[in-house]
Amino acid sequence: MSKHIISTDAAPAAIGVYSQAVRVRDTIWVSGQIPLDPKTKELVPGGIEPQIRQVFENLKAIVTAAGATFDQVVKANVYLTDLKHFALVNQIMAEYFREPYPARAAVGVAALPRGAEVEVECIVAQ
Repeated sequence: MSKHIISTDAAPAAIGVYSQAVRVRDTIWVSGQIPLDPKTKELVPGGIEPQIRQVFENLKAIVTAAGATFDQVVKANVYLTDLKHFALVNQIMAEYFREPYPARAAVGVAALPRGAEVEVECIVAQ
């Protein structure tokens, strides 16, 4: 198996022992993104809505760096510290994705890195 590491300065650098994304053949596995500003490396201020938007911007930057688009995302996993924000995730996700939408899971979690309220990971098929 040959794997290619995807990395871009347009998204936050990995804050642990992982890569932003890994390509294996025609599949790109994008690591979970929290709402870090890629320039400041800090959580974006302003609450949950800007956090959700930043997560999708970070994902988009990585997917673009891999030579793909959100149209090629086949699966997304959403992690929320409060599932009451799920409707807002849907609303904002609809601004980034168009039909046919990717498969998706949404999971309520106790906590996320750096105190983030949302994290999203995705799989891209080319």
